Amino acid sequence: MSTPKESIQSILKQLPDDCSVEDIQYHLYVSEKVRRSIEVADTRGTRTHNEAKERLSKWLIK
Repeated sequence: MSTPKESIQSILKQLPDDCSVEDIQYHLYVSEKVRRSIEVADTRGTRTHNEAKERLSKWLIK
């Protein structure tokens, strides 16, 4: 696992040289959201596709 500094450096290397500060902020935001979601999935577990369909069935159009 990489440190936050290494993660940021990796993101910066992938972005074009002419990117804006907003572009960098967006990529950092998305990266952190994904990291947290993976952490939650690892600790709380995930649901199967059928479990998700069952939970969302009241909102799905049939």
